[in-house]
Order: sequence, then structure tokens, then C-alpha cells
Amino acid sequence: MLTDRRRTLALLGCIIVLALAAAWVDLPSNPGIHIHVGPINLDREIELRRGLDLQGGLQVLLEADVPPEELVDPGAMEATRSIIEQRVNGLGVSEPLIQLSGGRRIIVELPGIEDPERAIETFGETGLLEFIDAGRSFLPAGTVVTTTEQLAVLTPVAPTATISPETPAPQLTITATESATATPSAVITPTLPSEPEGPVFQTILTGRHLTGAAMDFGDLGLLEIRFQLDDEGTALFAEYTRNSVGQLMCIVLDKQVVSCATINEPIPTGGVRITREGGFSPEEAESIVIRLRYGALPIPLRVETNRTVGPTLGEDSLQKSILAGAIGLATVALFMLLYYRFPGLLATAALLIYAMLVLALFKLIPVVLTLPGIAGFILSVGMAVDANVLIFERMKEELRAGKQLRLAVEQGFSRAWPSIRDSNFATLITCAILFWFGSYFGASVVKGFALTLGIGVIVGMFTAITVTRTFLRLIIDLDVVKHHRWFGV
Repeated sequence: MLTDRRRTLALLGCIIVLALAAAWVDLPSNPGIHIHVGPINLDREIELRRGLDLQGGLQVLLEADVPPEELVDPGAMEATRSIIEQRVNGLGVSEPLIQLSGGRRIIVELPGIEDPERAIETFGETGLLEFIDAGRSFLPAGTVVTTTEQLAVLTPVAPTATISPETPAPQLTITATESATATPSAVITPTLPSEPEGPVFQTILTGRHLTGAAMDFGDLGLLEIRFQLDDEGTALFAEYTRNSVGQLMCIVLDKQVVSCATINEPIPTGGVRITREGGFSPEEAESIVIRLRYGALPIPLRVETNRTVGPTLGEDSLQKSILAGAIGLATVALFMLLYYRFPGLLATAALLIYAMLVLALFKLIPVVLTLPGIAGFILSVGMAVDANVLIFERMKEELRAGKQLRLAVEQGFSRAWPSIRDSNFATLITCAILFWFGSYFGASVVKGFALTLGIGVIVGMFTAITVTRTFLRLIIDLDVVKHHRWFGV
């Protein structure tokens, strides 16, 4: 008995700590997480992110500008979506949504956008893929650079000096492919990144010189990247590598650096193989190949429809949704108090903890909250209460059969659990199907609903089984309530 009481108190302490942490995360004026201790530098803003329908902004539907009878390559559409996403990120939009809709359309949602015309123009820009001479300066991925191709200038500005790394970096190697006539190699060792001071870098090659790029597995079974140059590109690349031993060459897309490495030997062949010690990860290799293969949009697009959502409509919808949620919680709490009495009071307290935990998860994951997402959250409240109803009804049956209060509580939970488990798992399976459907067909409304409902169901199971049971065990241990009528019997 003493061991059970200690376990109950330990669980209660964990629940209190969890509730306090959730309450801190839920604060509207949350300062975020800022930790700077030794090598740990963590800066994380914690805020509730709102979607297009709550914040206002722009929604654009792009369609492949090809004849209807012509098939569209799914890989090319995915590459197009990836390139558009990079360009949209350059606009500084918070939480944009860029997803495929079927096989020929792309949906772009930009919450809080203030210049719709500029955003739409960005979608149609021709992507510029370049190989630039970085001298001896390592440029980190994502660095924005200015090149001679962009400025139509032939004379480069000398880059800044590189900084020696403190620890050995993973080794990259560029070699000619097996189909080439020669097999020279150049070892590429990344150096410690340094901040460029705004030089203009010389463009060696552009994307028009590439004839193909792909991922492949090398002799050791490690993932590597291969690309092929045309005759003009082969000649330019051979001349550059012959005159630039010891300097860095970087791949740049739309003014942003993709990767950077050092040339150690001349490479006179057009078939190039890029390897790294330990191999590339599939995600990293795929990302680089997409950039190499599709410097510009691989499929022409046209704007099918676009609409602007005003922030006033979003604020009004958000206020009404919050009011609806508050009314729903109050109605459920009143029903639980009147029908189940004391257990209903404990279930209401657990329900408040449930609401705090779900909101905290929405901010931490983070979940982009939309009106369908709020609907999924409100529906999950009913699922959480449903678990408590099943438990309390089983408890009442045990009490009517003459069982002691402690035994009735434990058997009520254990016998209600199979029904709770099966119903909630069925809901989670439905949520997974809806989430997949929304992701594949571009139905962000369905996707948001499924995500918030799934999170709510999981947290609801935790609060019904763990939090409510801990509260009841504590009340029984303290011997506060003795008569069965306080348990609805």
C-alpha cells in the first residue's frame, strides 16, 4: 500500500511539472528558448503559427503549361515544387505551404504576404545554376553570392583568404566517371566556413553545360553523385581545374551556394563523380542532384487561380473558433459534473490539462493552425471525454455490484481500456489515411484536420488513463470521499 501511494505521488508530481511546463509554453508572451552555455547555442522562438485562413495572405494554384494529352513526369514536378519552395523561402514568408496537387498542379500558400505581384513573379523566374570560382574561401551552403554571370562582368574580384579548420573535416573526392577516357582525381577537403565580404565571384560554368546528373552507388557501396558535361562545358571545366589547383569551386543556384569543395588536380573529362568519405545521405544526395539536374524550372507553369485572404476575415474566424471551443469545453465540463459528480470534477481538471498540453504541442512541433485544424482539436475534446465516460460507467457498474471503492476504480479503468484503445486506434488510423490523402492530393485542409485530431486523440488517451486515474487514486488514498453517491451511484 505504501509503495502504491508513493507511485501515485510520483505520478502526481510529474503531472504537475508537465502542466506547469505546458502553461509556460502556452503563454501569449512566451520569450522562447535561449540557451548559451559553452558549446550549446540554442535559440528557439515559441509562438502559435497561423495558416492562411487565420492570418490572411495569398494562395496561388500553378498548373503545368503543357498540352492536356501530354504526360507530366512526376520527378520533374517534384523538382519544380522544390525549386519554387527555395524561391519562396527567399521572400521571407513565415510557414509557406508548397505542395503538389495531383500530377499537374502545385498549390502555394503564403500567409502574411504583403506583395502578391512580387511573389507571383518569383514563381516564374528562370533559375540560374552556376559553378563559381571561390578562390580559397569556403562558402557555407545557403550563402548568397554575386557572380559575373549575374552582373555580366568578366573580371572576378579576388575572394578572401580561408581559415584553417581546427579538426579534420570529412573528405570529398571528385573523379572522372568510368565512361571517361582518363581517370584523374582530385581530393576535396572542406575547410572551416568563413564569412565572405561581398566579392564578385567568377562563373566557370552554368546549368546549360550539364547534360545529366544522378545518384549512384560506388565500388564500396557508398552513395555518390555523378554529372555529365557537354563538350563546351568539358573544355571549360578542364581549363579551370588545370589553372585552379588548390582553390575552391562552388555550386550556386539562384544566387545561393549549394555546396563547395577544393580542386587538387586537373580534371579534363566531362563525366564527373563526386564522392565523400562515408558516402552521402540519401536526402543530401537527392537535394544536390535536383539542383544539378534542374537549374531552371523543368516544367513551364501558368497561374491557374490566385486569391488574397484578408487578415480581418482570419481574425474574426479565429475569435469565433476560440469562442466555440470555450463553449464546448464548458458544456462538456457541466455535463460531467452533473452526471458523474466527483469523478466528473476530476475529469474536468484533467480536461484542462489536456487542453494546455495540446496547445503546447501545437506551438512546439510546430503545427500551422487553420480553421479545419481547430475543428479537429475541438472534435478531439469529445474523444477525450468519451474515454472518461467509458471508465466512469464501468466504475458505476462495479460499485453497484458491491465492490469496494478502490477495487471499483481499478477494475473500471482496466475493463474500459480495451474499448478505449480500439476506438482511439481506429481514429488514429483514419487520421493517418486523411493525412496521406491531404499530402498526396494537395488538400491542406484535410491534412491540417487530420494532424490536429491525431495529436488530440493521443494526448486525450494520456490524460484519461494516466491523469484522471492518478487523481482518483490520490482521493482514495486521502479518504476524502467515502459515499458512493459522490461517484454517480
